[in-house]
Amino acid sequence: MFHGVVPATVVALARPERVGALAEVLVGAAPVLPARVHAHLSPGVAAAVGGVVRVGPVVAHRRLALTDPGRLAGVRPEGVALTVADLPELVALYAVAYPGNWFDPGMLAAGPYVGLRRGGELVAVAGVHVWSPGYGVAAVGNVATHPRWRGRGLAAAVLARLCGRLRASVGHVVLNVRADNAVALRLYGRLGFTVVAGYEETTLSAWGGSAAG
Repeated sequence: MFHGVVPATVVALARPERVGALAEVLVGAAPVLPARVHAHLSPGVAAAVGGVVRVGPVVAHRRLALTDPGRLAGVRPEGVALTVADLPELVALYAVAYPGNWFDPGMLAAGPYVGLRRGGELVAVAGVHVWSPGYGVAAVGNVATHPRWRGRGLAAAVLARLCGRLRASVGHVVLNVRADNAVALRLYGRLGFTVVAGYEETTLSAWGGSAAG
């Protein structure tokens, strides 16, 4: 469970043959869960717990990994490292290009972010949700291009630059994307990412009144 956001996020993942057992574990944990949580669940778990808890809209996602990094060579990398001094520009870009994205200023301070400017304006960015050289993994996130500059390959350029930096410090580069985001899936496939798993995002609430608030 991650408490850095409101509501807290529960991650409950298992192999397909263990979905039923995972659902039992999740229901059994109800007494120590907040009354409402955001959840990342293996496909089928939300349906399995639906008779016990209130399940919100379920959105299918795909988990991708950089399995063919050789494809990065086919994209010319562009962009420079962003720092906390660029935070106001970054927040302004997200407000226009990616409203509602999950971004915390601490992410910019803690992990690599690459930005691309045109005419002095920040128009494209790629960053991370998680970067851990100690565990050898990075999770790409907060990728956005200003609406005026879309369709020009800028997202691919900053992603190629970012992935090059990440591969120098970690062995595994991954990301999550909505299953219905065909444009993003094509972009990531072009850069060497492939789907390694599926999961669902939803909210779980009303744990029979027994959960901690």
